[in-house]
Amino acid sequence: MELEIRHLKTLVGLKTTGSLVATAEQLKLSQSALSHQLKVLEDYLGTPVLVRKTRPMRFTPAGQKLLELADRVLPLVKQTEQQLSRIKTGDSGSLRIGVECHSCFDWLMPTLDQYRLDWPDVELDLSTGFDMNPTDSLLRANADLIITSDIRNNPEVDYIPLFHYQLLLAVSKQHPLASEPCIFAEDMYDDTLITYPVERERLDIFTHFLSPAGVEPSLVRHSQVNTMTIQLIASNRGVAALPCWVLNKKILQQYNIAALPLGEEGCWGTLYAAVRSEDQKQAYFAGFIKLAKHIISTHLEGISFIQP
Repeated sequence: MELEIRHLKTLVGLKTTGSLVATAEQLKLSQSALSHQLKVLEDYLGTPVLVRKTRPMRFTPAGQKLLELADRVLPLVKQTEQQLSRIKTGDSGSLRIGVECHSCFDWLMPTLDQYRLDWPDVELDLSTGFDMNPTDSLLRANADLIITSDIRNNPEVDYIPLFHYQLLLAVSKQHPLASEPCIFAEDMYDDTLITYPVERERLDIFTHFLSPAGVEPSLVRHSQVNTMTIQLIASNRGVAALPCWVLNKKILQQYNIAALPLGEEGCWGTLYAAVRSEDQKQAYFAGFIKLAKHIISTHLEGISFIQP
């Protein structure tokens, strides 16, 4: 035999009711079953836990020590049982979010602020990095959800579309092409292109616009932060392809820059929430996606939603 949770619950019941009869009723046991449980416990411990012939019932030093243990253990057991129940129903868990695109903070931070209020039992964490591989990060359990536009097909990972966005070329108002209705790939031979520090294969400006036309800018430089990129553009030290929501009216006016479509039909991308397939139906995952779309609809300009 070993000391069990039921023994601690029995002693707490005796302390609360002060009666074997009442405790037996509370624990849904017969009085004889309760008495037998106490005898087995005392035989195991080799010492009594109760002084039975007193009114009210008194606990021995051994019984008092067990009650101290019960006061520490039983609340933790109850708390864990509640947490497990919430995990089972999808109301509790861990949501570690990985973000490749710093532009996403415009909508992600208010989403996280509201999500903490709506889902207080979900443990949130956030990490960023331009070298994040959605498939590897998810399958190695380094993250639970990744915001990305980079699809890497794997049957164990689902990509849930959040919204479509247009990629625009930001140029200084002093740029020779600033007044053009759109930009063609051939127009960028002499430009310095500012990009995020990632492989070209992951940049839409190359894969969907420049490379198909066989165009190479005169110089490519990197910037990790949109604010710095926009400062460089404003000082006419380069151009950059940025999501339309970054180049909103306020930014364009503040920095005196122009935002031009790439080609006559424009260049469009899609932002996704990548999750493990087994997690997609968890309530707190679905709750994050629903809330994110709502925040996005109120915070971002120029995007469009994918119809289910």
